[in-house]
Amino acid sequence: MSDIIVEINRYPIRLGQFLKLANLVQDGLEAKALILEGNIVVNGETELRRGRQLNRDDIIIFENSRYLCR
Repeated sequence: MSDIIVEINRYPIRLGQFLKLANLVQDGLEAKALILEGNIVVNGETELRRGRQLNRDDIIIFENSRYLCR
């Protein structure tokens, strides 16, 4: 599985914001639902907090794709 690099201008960024920036969801409500359903993995752990702070080089897995914060 190759990494999809998502360029971030300012850190930290919240998980919900990251999902929108990476075009994985259309809005915050959709992001919240995906996160609460346990569909998002951050650095190897299922994440249930929409406000989770992400930093450079964090790895997000969603639908068998890996996204790298840069």
